[in-house]
Amino acid sequence: MNPPSLNIVHPPSVDTLARSRTDTGLPHPLLVDAARAAIAAGRHHEYDEYVERAKRRLLVPVINATGVLLHTNMGRAPLSMQRNSGYSNLELNLDDGRRGSRQARVASLIARASGAEAAVVVNNCAAAVMLGLAAIAKGGAVPVSRGELVEIGGGFRVPDVLKQSGSRLVEVGTTNRTRIADYEAAITENDDISIVLKVHPSNYRIEGFQEETSVKELATLGLPVIVDLGSGLLDDSCPWLSNGRPAWLGDEPAVRQTLGQGADLVMFSGDKLLGGPQAGIIAGRADLVEQCSRHPLMRALRPGDLILEALQTVALAYLNRDGDAIDFWRTATAPIGPLRDRAEAIVSAAGPNAFGPRVIDTEAAPGGGSLPTTTIASVGVSIVGDVTASLRAADTPIIARVNDGSTIIDLRAVDPADDHAIISALGALGGS
Repeated sequence: MNPPSLNIVHPPSVDTLARSRTDTGLPHPLLVDAARAAIAAGRHHEYDEYVERAKRRLLVPVINATGVLLHTNMGRAPLSMQRNSGYSNLELNLDDGRRGSRQARVASLIARASGAEAAVVVNNCAAAVMLGLAAIAKGGAVPVSRGELVEIGGGFRVPDVLKQSGSRLVEVGTTNRTRIADYEAAITENDDISIVLKVHPSNYRIEGFQEETSVKELATLGLPVIVDLGSGLLDDSCPWLSNGRPAWLGDEPAVRQTLGQGADLVMFSGDKLLGGPQAGIIAGRADLVEQCSRHPLMRALRPGDLILEALQTVALAYLNRDGDAIDFWRTATAPIGPLRDRAEAIVSAAGPNAFGPRVIDTEAAPGGGSLPTTTIASVGVSIVGDVTASLRAADTPIIARVNDGSTIIDLRAVDPADDHAIISALGALGGS
């Protein structure tokens, strides 16, 4: 007697499965990886889901509806710019046809906009601090207030950055109180101190019984004063904004005024309050900037033409006093009225459904380690329950936040051109 036949369904070959989705835009090797993963999991019939996961592991545009304007996970400052394909005169002097400096153009614009004698650009603010210390302190001791030994995103700490520069940390004062006498004592006790470092604790605040030594006081010590400002507000008066300095900036220090108070070098980020690409900028005395430019580390830390071109676009906007041309400032200062109108239009277009979308007042935040206790009045759409996973699965992923059991779509950082995508996503929720 022959055994009964078994209906065994074999999965397709990896190649056959991979070639079934050549319409995705993904290169064949990635389709093969997705096919192998699906077959290994016994889920070849769900291959499309594996393909979508592969696509989402790439860099893709997202809609920032979190209310955090400078969201580190989403690239901090939003930045839109038009760029022609092809070459640029990155290190070419068009006057004589000879090799020039990649720093000369953009750095001079930043210096002009900030009131500095000169400037130089590297790839982030931590790199700017490390380069400045390596070039100016030259392995000597550097006094820093204990209240300024901060840790920035990703676990990077000021003492570690200072150590990598080859310098030796000298802690002065206490966590909450540091006086000029503390620096004077450190200089007396350490004969290898040639500079003073002040760090603006932009990602946290000490309140109550506290005291810090001002830049103006530090300038009386007779040593170069280097200030890590971090956030990168260029000018206290915000002349690029038609309504002047927003109240939510509080007492945030600015580059121009810090230099005016006696700082010799100021370091700050390009992708925070400056509103540009990720970069680190050193601005101040021309001779000290030149020392930084000539240091061997500069070769390893210098940015490429894409960053410099993006930074040039932002610098020109500042010099034109055109805050609307800088995405961060346009979104941060948008009036409440138009935001509310947009929220109402989104709720109306989405229509009533079980998730109960409604317009609410919200509080946005600058983010990115800037102005940690500051909020900016905003408007958003509230949805019953946590639907953040569904919103992330939209054609253009929408990144929202959850508060008290409801999903909040904050419109402060959302481009009006993306409202239709939010309407579509809310409509899909109602039909699910």
